[in-house]
Amino acid sequence: MRFLQGGGGEWLSVGVLAQVSDESAASPRVWAGRDPVAAGLALAAFAVLCAVVLSFAPRLIEPDDYAYRASIVAMTQGHFLTLSSAQVNALAAQLPGPGGPGPGGIPQWVQLANGRWISEKDPGYPFLAAPFQALGIIQLAPLFYGALACLGLFFGARRWLGRYGGTAAAGLYCSSGAALLFAWRDYMPTFTDASLIAAGTGALLWALAGEAAPKRRIWAGLLGFLAIEAAVFARYTNIVVLGCAVLAVLAVRWRRPASLPPGALRWWLGSAVLFGVGVAAFDDLVYGGPYASGYRPGEITFSLGAVGPNLRYMPAHLLRAMPTLLLGLVALAWIAARWIRLRRTGGEQASGASRDLAIGSALAASWVSGWGLYATYSWTAAPGLSSLQAVRFYLPAIGAISLLGAWLVIRLVNRLPGRAPLAAVTTAAVVAAMFGLGIWSFNDMRTFRLGPPVPVHCNIGQPHCRVAGPRHGVKGQAPAVQAPGG
Repeated sequence: MRFLQGGGGEWLSVGVLAQVSDESAASPRVWAGRDPVAAGLALAAFAVLCAVVLSFAPRLIEPDDYAYRASIVAMTQGHFLTLSSAQVNALAAQLPGPGGPGPGGIPQWVQLANGRWISEKDPGYPFLAAPFQALGIIQLAPLFYGALACLGLFFGARRWLGRYGGTAAAGLYCSSGAALLFAWRDYMPTFTDASLIAAGTGALLWALAGEAAPKRRIWAGLLGFLAIEAAVFARYTNIVVLGCAVLAVLAVRWRRPASLPPGALRWWLGSAVLFGVGVAAFDDLVYGGPYASGYRPGEITFSLGAVGPNLRYMPAHLLRAMPTLLLGLVALAWIAARWIRLRRTGGEQASGASRDLAIGSALAASWVSGWGLYATYSWTAAPGLSSLQAVRFYLPAIGAISLLGAWLVIRLVNRLPGRAPLAAVTTAAVVAAMFGLGIWSFNDMRTFRLGPPVPVHCNIGQPHCRVAGPRHGVKGQAPAVQAPGG
């Protein structure tokens, strides 16, 4: 008979449901075989996400939407990196901008020193979205990557938490208002890079916490790193999440070297190193330096002086758009308190508490690293922004938050009397309640409209010539009314 080790250290025959009797057990329930009920509930949560998103026609809201759309369309026309002045004029005439149709309708594009044009945005998302644009199904692009997120979260959380852990994680991920909002905005990269991080986090959790065949774990971990690296290419500040993944793998290698499959460290960290070299080479080729980007020096600023104002303004936006963060915070407190209570007892329960603390700490590091970085972001440190504008910088943490929230849900399910018949119903009820809050938040943010652009005069042909963006605090910068040479 073949055996697998459960999340709390107990050994189970394949296909057998582990029975845990007391509240403080290391793992509530572990299912080592196929489970159509848990998978079906997770699939239903993703179906609700798709139904809500596809119920409303997509709308370009901020200058960022227009900038990314131009890059994606240009890529489908064979312009993979930069455009000449004549090409950018033709593209601008083809794509109506926030100020109306015709040349000058592409905001947030810049002219490089060599005279060619490119979006100032990080370049990765157009590569991920262009195939969908070419097929005429761009609205499905974020949903495709959302499906990958649910897949990674489902298997990673089920490996860690047991039968309905994956259901809870996928459901909580799909239900937040911020996730619904940016899955609806098809030309924005926000939901896509958050989904890639969630998929990669779940894959790494499965590889590190599992007892599968070594080759399967190596490949799952490698796919996890590749997903997070793709998210970094879409938004360079996601590098902090990749750094946390590297540190987590190194910590496992230091504390439990025998638990890693042979060669895993070489493959996983080698992938991160090659990615870093590749991005530096790309930036040097396109922008003229390994650390350069489309943004001018000083245009994007981070400052410790922004922390105080962000702490005043951002919590209300985040609670409104991602109430799941409360479940994540409670889960972290419970994990820490449980470890403190059980650390001296020894045995299976203490081992499970230590395991939860290690995983919870890694997830918290991924969460806090991104939010801590953007707590110093100067642009959000001002009153007047809407939740629609402000929360997108914080969405990449939603995968880690959902995994922590799933831990809390499963712990609560484990405390119920007669758990077997109530586990599915309770998990579904929690996810449904979060969907209720999320859909309300989504509809409220979706109907927000920015003010008209504020025109300023600039000299045609001057590099980085722009007009100011819409009112209400949006940092919309656009190129000149007509690109030079047109």
